[in-house]
Amino acid sequence: QAQLVESGGGLVQAGDSLRLSCAASGLTFSFYTMGWFRQAPGKEREFVAAVSTSGDSMNYADSVKGRFTISRDNAKKMVFLQMNSLKPEDTAVYLCATGGTSWRTTQARNYANWGQGTQVTVSS
Repeated sequence: QAQLVESGGGLVQAGDSLRLSCAASGLTFSFYTMGWFRQAPGKEREFVAAVSTSGDSMNYADSVKGRFTISRDNAKKMVFLQMNSLKPEDTAVYLCATGGTSWRTTQARNYANWGQGTQVTVSS
């Protein structure tokens, strides 16, 4: 059974950095595009970043471009999200998921095997 488990969230101040991790099990990790999404209270799930199966290609939401970096380690079956220059508006639960055929896909309905998420709170 496929499972994704996120970790690394926390309470930080604006301008700080965090590194989120997502550990996969029960699936052939290297076959999947991987994505990070976030969801704030009362808001829809929002695309953050995606990485191709090889890790060579990435896609970012405009709101995080230049501040966040997605990467993966296929040997360890993990995907990471390095978040720098955090802002209060980055506050949300961050979730990872397996993608479909393209790392360009940004719609949540094209992703599956969602983890439980990790809370990121950025204070001003």
